[in-house]
Amino acid sequence: MTQPERVTYVGHATILVELDGVRLLTDPVLRARVGPLRRQVAPPPPDRWQNLDAVLISHLHHDHADLPSLRRIGRGVPMFVPPGAGTFFERRGFSAVSELAPGESRRVGGIAVTATEATHPGGRLFAGDAEAVGFLLSGSRRRIYFAGDTDLFDGMEGLGGELDLALLPVWGWGPTLGPGHLDPHRAARAAALLAPRIAIPIHWGTLYPLGLARVRPDPLRTPPQEFAAGVRGLAPQVEVRVLAPGEATSLA
Repeated sequence: MTQPERVTYVGHATILVELDGVRLLTDPVLRARVGPLRRQVAPPPPDRWQNLDAVLISHLHHDHADLPSLRRIGRGVPMFVPPGAGTFFERRGFSAVSELAPGESRRVGGIAVTATEATHPGGRLFAGDAEAVGFLLSGSRRRIYFAGDTDLFDGMEGLGGELDLALLPVWGWGPTLGPGHLDPHRAARAAALLAPRIAIPIHWGTLYPLGLARVRPDPLRTPPQEFAAGVRGLAPQVEVRVLAPGEATSLA
């Protein structure tokens, strides 16, 4: 049976990557609510987070490292986390935690998981000095870049070259963005630097402060279209695929 080469935009920064028979999940947020943030779409079905080979955590912010969601997945599932985050998870009972600094790699089956630089504050109250990273996934035929949360950085262009897919954040969880984020226009610049075959906008349309969607709905809808328009202008050779939360696409 042919193994799927597929990514599913579960929502926000949560992506299910299925490659070379390996199932990886990034920054799992599986609940209907995280603090004051309400999920604007249906929670994912269990098949999105069961039978995983590893979980990738880009940084410790609550909308990327949600402890109740991680407990649903299981405390024994291998986790790759940024420098400074290992003790945070181990003290909470997670038993297979590996820190990866930018440039360091581990293998999960046939996939090489390599941490990359990210320009984003990565800490959390009472969690010490944790960093933020992205991840580069290299399989037998495909290379995928998951940016996590980041702004543009000097070494970003060097991550490109034979890149099949870039998963790029284009917004956040509110009506405005703070430092260390890509907006649609800067994300389009990132796509131009990376020059992947396919770019998928993430980190939009999923989490939003309770009650705010009624009066400020645009950030839940417009960022991916603005990103696609920017890529058409800066890097027309890059195919943009806009996935709604819950939607999947094949990489074949």
